[in-house]
Amino acid sequence: MDAADFTDSEYNDRLDRIREAMDQAGLDALIVTDPSNMAWITGYDGWSFYVHQAVVIGPEGPPLWWGRGMDAAGARRTVWMPGDFIHAYADKFVQNPGMHPMEDLAEVLSMRGWSGGRIGVDMDNYYYSPKAHAVLESRLPAVLTDADGLVNWQRAVKSPAELVRMRRAARIVEEMHRRIAEVAEPAMPKNVLVSEILRTGALGADGHWGDYPAIVPMAPSGLDATAPHLTWDNRPMEVGESHFFEIAGVYRRYHCPLSRTLFFGEPPAKYRRAEVAVQEATAAALEQARPGNCCEDIANAFNAQLNAFGFEKESRCGYSIGLSYPPDWGERTMSLRRGDMTELRPGMVFHFMPALWLDDGGLEITESILITETGAEPLCTLPRTITVTN
Repeated sequence: MDAADFTDSEYNDRLDRIREAMDQAGLDALIVTDPSNMAWITGYDGWSFYVHQAVVIGPEGPPLWWGRGMDAAGARRTVWMPGDFIHAYADKFVQNPGMHPMEDLAEVLSMRGWSGGRIGVDMDNYYYSPKAHAVLESRLPAVLTDADGLVNWQRAVKSPAELVRMRRAARIVEEMHRRIAEVAEPAMPKNVLVSEILRTGALGADGHWGDYPAIVPMAPSGLDATAPHLTWDNRPMEVGESHFFEIAGVYRRYHCPLSRTLFFGEPPAKYRRAEVAVQEATAAALEQARPGNCCEDIANAFNAQLNAFGFEKESRCGYSIGLSYPPDWGERTMSLRRGDMTELRPGMVFHFMPALWLDDGGLEITESILITETGAEPLCTLPRTITVTN
């Protein structure tokens, strides 16, 4: 068996942890609509999250996969539960203004005796719409209560098999950045370079294939790089501009993000100053990334050192990562920022994101880090420097 495979025992352990959290929240059942959480609970892996789907956890027994009829075949191929825990709704419910898939889910819950009491739902999730909530409320005698993030928090500490996947993703993102340094040249259209990034990501590394990322490459240049979330166009890359690449290697849905910044020729002096500031602030932050400390401790150490060099970063400097689907590779739980008092535990993984967006460009030199028994381990081994090529 591959070290990255999940056993039924691991899935049952995840289910036990979720049910313990449900008990603490006073929930009789839980409807999970986030595809990342659905995959973590059941193993389901399909590009079907553009229609309504869910995993339902009742008071006992395996979870129930519920989704579109044509996607049931994909569920049978990927979930760990037996076939009688896969329920498909008819295609007449799909994008039909006259009816809604949640009408079917309400019937399924009633048939299984899970329609009463208190049912948790993802109230602040991309995949759970106001219409879905309204239909469920109108069809169920249960009290629907907000359980957003309940499953996400159970995912915070990664298992050994999960870490195998993340380390393989780290090798992939290293290859992606090496490919950038190999082929990038002045006047190269950005979309041509991005095609090389995507190709390298899909080819993978060390014999392990690459999956698709939850976020497309962020690859702006020059003034576009003063903004954090622009993607790419077909404009030629120019000498004298910063070009940053915020990308992730992905292996079987587990992400390892890593950002680096490229210049053709020697970078301007202010970027070298910013580079040193980020390097020193990163070193100070990682000294605080150890069990028993809090997320805030990392952020405070980072910001104090960064400020000493005359730079400021108002946004958070990191967030929890792991298993993800579009539109985000973050887990939507912990953030490395002031006020987040979440205790660091071995097995937690963060994208440490000390990016700076200056007046004429951006500088991103980031790390994905694992909290170990004694400190922080960067998952990648690339130099923490500006990439300079001619």
